[in-house]
Amino acid sequence: MRKTITTAALVLAATLLTGCGGGSTDDPKPASGAPSAKPSEAAKGDGPVSHQVTLEVQGTGSTLVYYNLDTNKGEQVTLPWKKTATITFTTEAEKKIGTVVSVVPGSVPAADGTLKAAPCVITVDGKKVADNKGANDKDPSSSMCKYALK
Repeated sequence: MRKTITTAALVLAATLLTGCGGGSTDDPKPASGAPSAKPSEAAKGDGPVSHQVTLEVQGTGSTLVYYNLDTNKGEQVTLPWKKTATITFTTEAEKKIGTVVSVVPGSVPAADGTLKAAPCVITVDGKKVADNKGANDKDPSSSMCKYALK
């Protein structure tokens, strides 16, 4: 009995999955083979928009750095550290919403012997857009650098 129920469930699931792959009838292609009148997302704007983004953590020694650039990653690095990537937005939705780039620097020894977040900087297309200078020492979340890239 279990085999019959399991087999029936698998057949039903396969049938449903196969049926879900069909195209939409809301936007049928013209019979003549001409392209649809609706432009694609990528064709609506002036084309792709690219930005060169650089994350930097300054100081000396080594520390752990977490960043969100082209990927989300954490690494043990030797300071000073720099990571550069080109971020490209191709659709109107990507251009409108954008993405957040950020870096969370690890701790380094301060002049008074205490540990403080290492200085960080974000530059976009050669212009400095964020840093953590003057960050509140009592609020660790303010020691990161982040920027909403659009």
